[in-house]
Parts: sequence; structure tokens; C-alpha cells
Amino acid sequence: MAYPGQPYPGQPYPGQPYPGQPYPGQPYPGQPYPGQPYPGQPYPGQPGPAAGYPGQPGFPTAHPGQPGPAATYPGQAYSGWHDPAYGLDPADALVTPPGAGLGGWFTRCLGAVRRGWHLLLPILVLTQVLPAVVLSVLGLFFDPSARWEADIASDSAALPANFWVDSALWIGPLVAGSLLFGLVQCLGWAAGTWVIARQAAGEPVGLGAAFQYGLRRALGLWGWLLIFTVILTVGFCLCFLPGIYAAFALAMAGPVYLFERRDPIGRSHRMLRDRLGLLLGRVALMIGVVIGIAFAVSVVESVARLPFGVTPMDSVGTAVGVVLVTTVAAVLALPAHLAQLVGLVVTYAEQRAHEGPVNSGQLAAELG
Repeated sequence: MAYPGQPYPGQPYPGQPYPGQPYPGQPYPGQPYPGQPYPGQPYPGQPGPAAGYPGQPGFPTAHPGQPGPAATYPGQAYSGWHDPAYGLDPADALVTPPGAGLGGWFTRCLGAVRRGWHLLLPILVLTQVLPAVVLSVLGLFFDPSARWEADIASDSAALPANFWVDSALWIGPLVAGSLLFGLVQCLGWAAGTWVIARQAAGEPVGLGAAFQYGLRRALGLWGWLLIFTVILTVGFCLCFLPGIYAAFALAMAGPVYLFERRDPIGRSHRMLRDRLGLLLGRVALMIGVVIGIAFAVSVVESVARLPFGVTPMDSVGTAVGVVLVTTVAAVLALPAHLAQLVGLVVTYAEQRAHEGPVNSGQLAAELG
């Protein structure tokens, strides 16, 4: 029984809402308070879904009047507007961002050639083509194979006369020349890498400045090249397959030295282990192009040398002819040198993009 003025059980006091009914001014369940957004609706001044918080890296925001792109996390493929603070630009001229695929890599290789061919070609002619011509001529001059064939025809059971002396006189100059011209080739690789990186970053370049940089880095790169050569030689002597693996494992060692100048062998091998398919595919494609061009040039050179006989250096006329053929063949092989240089630099830049934020400007600065 209720006292006078007291409500019966279950009946609310005067002014009190019935159970389940909100107080005056209070929203019903699921209804937002005045000024509060509905679920999924942003608060005033808060960016909506797919837009990043201002200034937060990895979440690019849109310029006024530009639609905001979807949030992008490090290592995820990029689309839409780029936040320069993060360091990965999908339109970077040198760095292929993760997710761009083989098309993005190939586009950047072609871009490097278009931007720098007028500087890269003279660099490669002076440091790759010219040494190749000199070594080929040295090999022809000291080649004793014609005398050996005559001696073997007369007595196939014995070694040719003066075999060991002739071998030393033939191989010795080639080894010495390879060591000397290897230093020149390292100068060209360093100079070409400098041109590619700085042009991609929009920085000024010149032939003289490129050779100056190449001179600074050539000796160190040459020293590592000798180590790489020993490793590859031992690998190919061990049933050939270890040599193939070593060639892929050391593919990035040259760029690693030029850009990072530390542990080129270990860093290059880790890149192969961490991204085996990616690096293997890029390097295999590049090696295939180089071998294809070299094979075609070798066939043309061999056919063109036939009219000059097996001893072309015995007379002035045939010597001049075979030197001209050798020079033309070396020039025809120029695209192979260009493909190797550009392919290695672009592949290294792509590997760096998979490790963390990087762009052309940073890579150009790292060269020093």
C-alpha cells in the first residue's frame, strides 16, 4: 500500500521517466547527444575515414580541395598523394616502391637511360669499351695457338715446343692488363652510378665531376672487385653451381660499397636471402640481356675476323683490319655495359625501398 503522494510499486515519481524512457534532454539509447556525431561519423575537425591525421607520417593527408587517399602503412604499396616526410615517393625517378612490380623497375631503368645517355655513353666508352679493345689486341698479339696447332699436327703425343714459356707470355700480359684495366672499369662504374643517382634527384651533373667522383671511389671498389673475383673463381671451380650462387649473392656488392661503404659482401648476401625471388628475377633478367648482347656480338666478331686468318698480327694490313673489327665489336657491346650499370643501380635502389623509407635525394647524398 502506498502512502498519500507516494507512487504505487513500478510507478515512477512525478517528473521521473518510466523505465526505459530517457530523462528530459537525454537521448534515447543509440541516439547521440546533441552535437555528438552518429557512430562512424567523425567529430567536428576530425578527418574522416581514409584521411590521415595532419602531419602524421605514413598517413598522407590531402591538400585543400583534393580528396584524401587511403591510409598507407610502411611496406604497403603507395597510391594517391605522397607525404614527403615519409620518404617513399611512388613517382620517384630512381626508387621503385614496394608493389610497383617489374613494370615500375623497367620504367625507372629506361628513365635513367633517357636522362643520362649523353654522359653515360662517353663514360662507358672510355672505361669499358677502350680497355676491352686493348685487352683483345694484347690477346691477339701474344696468342701462340697457331704455333701450337702446327706442333700438335706434327706430333700429337707431345706438348708444343716452348708451351710453358708461350703460356706465360700470353697469360701474363692478359692478367696484368686485366688488373690494371679493372681499376679503370671501377672508375667508370662509380662515375656512372654518380650520374644516375644525381640526375634522378634533379641535381646538376657533369662529365668532369663524374670522373672526379669515380677517381675517389675507384681504388676501394677495385679492391673489393679483386675479392669478388676470387670468390667467383673458387665457386665456379667447385662444380660450377656455387659460382652461380655467388654471382647472384654478390650482385649488389658494388652498389652497396658505393652507397654505404660498409660490409658489401654481407649486405649483398642478406638482400638475396631476404628477398630471394625479387632480387633473383631482376639480376637474372639483367644477366640474360648482357649475355644475349655479348653472344650476338661475339658471333659477328668471329665471322668478321675470318678473312684475316689465324695469325692476323703477322702483317700490318691484317693487323689493322682485325683491330678495326675488334673495336667495332667492342662498341656494339656498349648496350650490354649500359644495361648492367643501370640495372644494378635501379635494383639496389629497389632493395633499399623494401628495407625502409628512401628516395633519390637520400641516395645521391649517400654517395658523398
